[in-house]
Amino acid sequence: MKSLFDNLSLEVSRLTTKSYSTSFSLGIYFLHDRLRDPVYSVYGFVRIADEIVDSFEGYDQEYLLKKFKEDTYEALEQRISTNPILNAFQEVVHQFEIDIKLIDTFLASMEMDLQKVDYNDEKYQQYILGSAEVVGLMCLHIFTEGDKKQFEELKPYAMKLGAAFQKVNFLRDLKDDYHILGRTYFPGVDMENFSPAAKKQIEKEIEEDFSIALEGIKKLPASSKGGVYLAYVYYQSLFKKIKRLPAQRILAGRVRINNGRKFGLMINSLVECKMRFV
Repeated sequence: MKSLFDNLSLEVSRLTTKSYSTSFSLGIYFLHDRLRDPVYSVYGFVRIADEIVDSFEGYDQEYLLKKFKEDTYEALEQRISTNPILNAFQEVVHQFEIDIKLIDTFLASMEMDLQKVDYNDEKYQQYILGSAEVVGLMCLHIFTEGDKKQFEELKPYAMKLGAAFQKVNFLRDLKDDYHILGRTYFPGVDMENFSPAAKKQIEKEIEEDFSIALEGIKKLPASSKGGVYLAYVYYQSLFKKIKRLPAQRILAGRVRINNGRKFGLMINSLVECKMRFV
């Protein structure tokens, strides 16, 4: 029975999420149970694409991404794939009517990571759109469950939240992106002389994104509000830790929030969410 394979596909997506991200796994857990598996399926899809371009050094990454892209479109067309991650993802795309253009834009950003890109403002915004903002919109399709009016209302907020998360990731991963992968996403920033002023300007941009995003979180359905707010609180905590560190410290190593702190944030955010938004 195909249902057995579909269940396996979902389990692979769940395992992928839990293996790669404690923070997102916690956030997903506090979504309504009917929304969890679809979000796991989206995360599994974007995670594998990201791993191809980030972690598969020594292999033909261009070929692997090209094959993954072809397999994705084939899965969407055939409504099935022998790749469990893609099988779960295509089901969600069809169930929640996720716009194929969001997938196109995401994969285009992944292709940018295979090239040596000199990021000016335009290319930076293009990358943020594809790697983060459209992922937020994929999830928003799930959170709004077919309510197109609500989706359009919340769309700009979801994009800002995705952008904030990605920019925090850029700061968190600055050392590996620059020294190991040879990437510099922030336009006009000299990584050899990463200054406090440059760091401050990036932080100001992130603060503005977070501020707008929070207004959208308040308007989310109750079925998704708690989980999204938890992810927001986690990233805010990580961002505050980054802000306290000098610029050169960011280039010296990855900034982390330990699991004990994450669980503390979880409890606090759930209480705060009920007090502030419910």
